[in-house]
Amino acid sequence: MPNTKGKSGGKEVETDGTERQGFDVGAHLKAIRKSKGLSQRQLARRSGVSNGTISLIEQDKISPSIASLKQLLDGMQMSIADFFSAQGAAEQKIFFRADELTEHSSSGFSFRLVGTQIGDRQMQIIRERYDPGADTGESMLSHDGEEGGVVVRGQIEITVADQVDILSEGDAYYFKSTLPHRFRNVGDEECEIVSAATPPTF
Repeated sequence: MPNTKGKSGGKEVETDGTERQGFDVGAHLKAIRKSKGLSQRQLARRSGVSNGTISLIEQDKISPSIASLKQLLDGMQMSIADFFSAQGAAEQKIFFRADELTEHSSSGFSFRLVGTQIGDRQMQIIRERYDPGADTGESMLSHDGEEGGVVVRGQIEITVADQVDILSEGDAYYFKSTLPHRFRNVGDEECEIVSAATPPTF
């Protein structure tokens, strides 16, 4: 069951609940699940997220953590980037202003996606920001592909399988995304990373 902590904007959220202003995660998840002909129980079996938790998310009573949302979308063979992508015809944009990057946040952790309007992307570029103590969630992430990034500011502790290291400004990383991984800001200032992944399965 989700670990909730009071109210946020009038609704309960998980400890590392993900939110996006003006975007109804629960309703969108429900619409996609139904379009794929899946019941809540079937999605629960596929994803490993309990039927009760799925029901609460779809009713907008809790917001899923990044890790939980990833599990649910994996069960429907969809990436987080595609889940939050703009609907309708893709716009053939090349240049993107700072305010055009789609932002999603999760209790001190936020990421801005480049080019979510572009269909059939082969690469995913993300500007990540972590407040002190923030992380990607208790559950380790794992998905197809490779990813790498450069720390632009602050410090970040990265766990990849059985390896753990703390990177500072100018340091970089690169690993196969199938390895379980987790990011956590162990410093006392905000950390910023610019990362890329291919294919865009996160």
